[in-house]
This record gives sequence, structure tokens and C-alpha cells, in this order.
Amino acid sequence: MGTERVLALQEIDTAIDRLRSRLRALESGEVVAGARGAADEAEIAYGELKLQLDELDRDQRRFESELDSLTQKEAAEQKRMFDGSIANAKELAALQHEIEALAKRRSDREDELLALMEQRDAVAAVASEAESRSIERRTEVDRVSTEAGEELRRVTDELAQRAADRDALTPELDPELLELYEDLRRQKKGVGAAALVDGVCQACHEQLSAVELDKLKKTDGVRRCEYCRRILVF
Repeated sequence: MGTERVLALQEIDTAIDRLRSRLRALESGEVVAGARGAADEAEIAYGELKLQLDELDRDQRRFESELDSLTQKEAAEQKRMFDGSIANAKELAALQHEIEALAKRRSDREDELLALMEQRDAVAAVASEAESRSIERRTEVDRVSTEAGEELRRVTDELAQRAADRDALTPELDPELLELYEDLRRQKKGVGAAALVDGVCQACHEQLSAVELDKLKKTDGVRRCEYCRRILVF
């Protein structure tokens, strides 16, 4: 009844199912979407680091401005201290105290600015890595998009060839056998026929009993697995 040919048809149909599944994935864009999602995440991470850098730069400018103001004020007070314009001892003592306070504030600001600059350097290093990663991810999107387009053409061509092979093969099968095979394909997740190798059905992977094997060997009609009921080809 041409059961060998039905196994060949099953191989073609399995290939067609695989190709159609891949074609749907390519046409839906999910292949590129994965790469694009990774690129978006990398870009967001880089953007957040850039915002941190901008904030640190603003803080650094503010600290530098305060330092400049404190330095100028301290220098002005130092000048007053020694230019002879103040003769009163009490006022001189107060001015000395003010100069010391300004020097302390300036020193504290310098320490804070140094810590801020170290923090900025650390964030800048991470941001540089994040920028490189973002660029790499965008390049990857371009590469995946190009490859997906090329694969789409290959899959479409192969699918057309497999469909032509199927059209050429089906007229050679017994109509009743073909109908049974198509029914089983619908019921059994696309697999209607399988090879029997060393007494094992290659569809359900069950070992047939010796009695069942002997019975199948003597069967003139369609041989079917006692477990999954698919068409068996010795």
C-alpha cells in the first residue's frame, strides 16, 4: 500500500511544519524584537547613568562656585586683617575668628569636591562601558535584522520546494492510506506515520511486544502502533 512512501511524506510534512513555524516567527518580527529589547534596555541603562553624570556635574560646578566665593571672601578678610584699617583689638579678634571659619568651610568644601570628583570618575567609567554596550546592542539589532531578512527569503524558498515535493509525492499514495495519514496528523500533533526500529515506534518510543510484532509482520494492510495508533513503517 506504499507505506514507505507515507513515511517519506511524513518527513516532508515535518520539514514543512518546522519551516512554517520559523516563517511565522520571522514574519512577526519576534526574532528581531529580542535583539531590539536588549538594545533598548542597554540604552535606558546608559541614559540613567548620563543623568547621574549631569547631576554630578551640576553639583561640581556649584561646589567650585562656592569654593571660589569662599576663597575670595577669605582673601578679602585677610587683606583687611593686615591693611591697618582695623585698629580695635576686639574687632581684629572677631575678624580672625571669621577668617578661621572661612578657612574651615573652604577646607570642608574642598574635601567634599574631591569626594564628588572621585564619585563622578567612577560613574563616568561605568557610563563609558554602558555606552559601548548600547552601541554594540544597536549594531546587533542591525545584524539580526539583516540576517532575519536573508533567512526569511531562504525559508520561503525552501518551503516552496517542500510543498512542490509533497504535491509530487501524494498522487503516488493510496487514497485511503493518505486519508488515514492526514486524519492521524490532525489528531497526533502533526505526526501520522513513524518508522519501527528494533521493535520501537519512533513516534511514541514504546517497545512493541513480540506477539504484536509477529502479528504486524503477518499483516497485509496498514500496520499501526498498538500504543499511539500511528501508521508504522518497518
